[in-house]
Amino acid sequence: MSNVREATKIGFAYVGVVVGAGFSTGQEVMKFFTHYGLYGYLGVLISGIMLAFFGRQVAKIGTALDADDHSSTIQYLFGKWGIIVDYVLIFFLFGISVTMIAGAGSAFQESFGVPTWLGALIMCVVIYVTLLLDFDKIVKALGVVTPFLIAVILIIAGYFFLNGSIGISEINNTVEEPSLFWGIAQGFIYGGLAFSVGFSTLIAIGGDADKRKVSGLGGVIGGVIYLVLLALINSGLLAEYPSIKNIEIPTLALAREISPIIGLALSVIMLMVMYNTILGLMYSFTARFTTPFSKKYIVLLTIVMLLAYALSFVGFSALIDKLYPAMGVVGLLICIAIVVKYISRKKDNKKHIA
Repeated sequence: MSNVREATKIGFAYVGVVVGAGFSTGQEVMKFFTHYGLYGYLGVLISGIMLAFFGRQVAKIGTALDADDHSSTIQYLFGKWGIIVDYVLIFFLFGISVTMIAGAGSAFQESFGVPTWLGALIMCVVIYVTLLLDFDKIVKALGVVTPFLIAVILIIAGYFFLNGSIGISEINNTVEEPSLFWGIAQGFIYGGLAFSVGFSTLIAIGGDADKRKVSGLGGVIGGVIYLVLLALINSGLLAEYPSIKNIEIPTLALAREISPIIGLALSVIMLMVMYNTILGLMYSFTARFTTPFSKKYIVLLTIVMLLAYALSFVGFSALIDKLYPAMGVVGLLICIAIVVKYISRKKDNKKHIA
């Protein structure tokens, strides 16, 4: 039972990192799935399976390599080309962190009337303080929001499943591009994106786990939870697509339509989810170049947080449009490398760590 509890904690932490600003606001779900109508559900299924399988594999690799950061895993997967993939991934980890900080500024403004610059600054300060804590406390912080997110998404999806203005048979007539090809293709791209966001943090969590089976199960649990959440949030967006397709934070509009209390709850949860993702990515970024919690770690953390805050003024939607598809391609390359290594190990009939 203790192993299952540990695996569940890992799974919740995995989901906590992956469900960032774009997911909780509905913005990235809209762009990758909702636009394609019912075909988007195929993409949702593909993404969920990818998160479960690759989450399992990479968590086990992290445990086997006793990894503190993603560098040893990248080297294991890509060999001499690993250094290139390493730095590309680092660049995008930082870029996604900037996107989340911008999202936090937008969420503070939309939800509580706090100026965007101040909302982003508040998030940066809270992240900075948390990243000075020990790693066990960071993992606990990552997982705590997931049950609350599940509860609110269930309420929103359930309400609009029963009361939505668009029926299932009408969905493909209301969206702009009901495409089978893009519904599937975007599933792979989004799966790569979501996996790459959680990749480095999951390796560190796996490296901190005692057993490969426990860490692997944690990856699977996280992937399954994510699949369910993705399907639910997509259902809610489809049910009210014409009225929310041009809204910056569509899930918040849906929540407020149900009740101001649900809207307030989602506002708080969105900020917690953004906090989770920034926390996981910034830890992975700084741990890659320094020994965690050393003097160099604190100096680098201070510099990157200041830089990220400054760059966040580019804007939330603009950053999603530019960074997310490219990050999805990077994630797919890592997924392909994991599959190649997995198959080669199976063929060799040797003890493997992938």
